[in-house]
Amino acid sequence: MTTKSSITLNALNGDRSIRHAFFTRQGGVSGGPFASLNCGFGSGDKLADVARNRAIAAAQLDLAPERLVSCHQIHGTDVITVEQPWRREDNPRADGTVTKVPGIALGVLAADCAPVLLADSEAGIIGAAHGGWRGTLAGIMEATVTAMVALGARTERIRAGIGPCIGQPSYEVGPEFSANFTAVDPASAAFFVPAPRAGRFLFDLPGYIALRLQRLGLAAVERAAHDTAAEEDLFFSYRRACLRGERDYGRGLAAITLVG
Repeated sequence: MTTKSSITLNALNGDRSIRHAFFTRQGGVSGGPFASLNCGFGSGDKLADVARNRAIAAAQLDLAPERLVSCHQIHGTDVITVEQPWRREDNPRADGTVTKVPGIALGVLAADCAPVLLADSEAGIIGAAHGGWRGTLAGIMEATVTAMVALGARTERIRAGIGPCIGQPSYEVGPEFSANFTAVDPASAAFFVPAPRAGRFLFDLPGYIALRLQRLGLAAVERAAHDTAAEEDLFFSYRRACLRGERDYGRGLAAITLVG
């Protein structure tokens, strides 16, 4: 389901014990390049506006703002097991979170990278992962599922939603980029097609993330049909900002929570 302010995926819908949302950039209080629902404290936006935006998002999940947690994302494979919320000043450096505690929203920030939300509703265990290309290639999806299993989830019950991210038509890369993938995973060659410019390729990031998740034998893997770089009215985009020579950009939020 898609509204102006958020998107949900069928893979994660249908169970009242889970709430989730891939928030768009609309419905917040920020201005300028951060308009309007910028949820990234790492941007140059006013901290008070970011805090208000995160409160708006948390309220849509029926939670107080302090119950929403996110990490200082570093494009790695570290996953945090969340037992209680932390202060913003204490954000851990990690790209995945998992929990079995109701009433905590696991948040992922992105502006072209793929936010991935996961749930084993029968076990009451959820996860969230930041799917940039580096972290995905290094194994953040597998690490997040492994952390969920350590809490008691079962891979064959886990359902995953890959949120809005940069689409293949917008993701032009050079030959050295594709070589990083094919050297590690020859099957990844299927996710690169020739770009209009000679010697360049277009990379299907959400397709490759889906492959990595499907290999784990999950119950369901669903992709959002959006391109963050192409849909300026709905999403922030790092690549779009770079192409325009803009110095900063907002960060979108995705979040999932267990209902207590």
